[in-house]
Amino acid sequence: MGSGKSTTMRSIAARMEAAQRRVHPIHERVDPHPIRATDELEHWFQPWLDETPEGLIERSLRKWRSFVDTARASDAVQLVDGQLFHGDLTNLFLMEAEFTTIAAYAQAVAVAIRPLNPLLIYFHQDDVDQAIRVVSAERGDAWVKYQVDWKLQAPYSRRRRLAGIDGLVALYEDYRALTDRLYASLDLAKLAIENSRRDWPLYHRLIFRELTIGDEPASIKSDE
Repeated sequence: MGSGKSTTMRSIAARMEAAQRRVHPIHERVDPHPIRATDELEHWFQPWLDETPEGLIERSLRKWRSFVDTARASDAVQLVDGQLFHGDLTNLFLMEAEFTTIAAYAQAVAVAIRPLNPLLIYFHQDDVDQAIRVVSAERGDAWVKYQVDWKLQAPYSRRRRLAGIDGLVALYEDYRALTDRLYASLDLAKLAIENSRRDWPLYHRLIFRELTIGDEPASIKSDE
């Protein structure tokens, strides 16, 4: 949350468009979303009320494969904001799916998207506690309450009796340990960036270099 995913997606899109490349940005808040399987559920906010982890995985892989089929028929570069480790995978974590189950799901997604020649960009910060508290201070008490009322009611959080901002930090420390392991295991082109300094011109140059779309960052106002 607040790691710069959406801002970076817009910056990549602007750079590609300036280079005369067709691009299709897909923001995580797009509704309906072409990939996010929880959109199909009555309780999309609390998918554990409607689905098992196995059922959500089946739905999600079906959505990913459909997305890949559509993308392969297009000449536009697909820019997807926060759906590999965010979105449905976060919900599997909140639903207390076993690590082996989540890892197998992530590998299945990697296999499904491989025909698109993807680049996985992984933003992380060494100090998760500080990262969560910084974004919480920036977004305010109402945002913190929204996150706590949502994520700390999940099976994972309730079993561990997580509560308040400290509980949210503990949740994301566990989640970060999970995504670090997943990132290391995936056989995809990938780029990890520790972005606690918020040096966006540097981070974007690294990304543009990987994507071979030039070294100078586009001018994009951050809302993260």
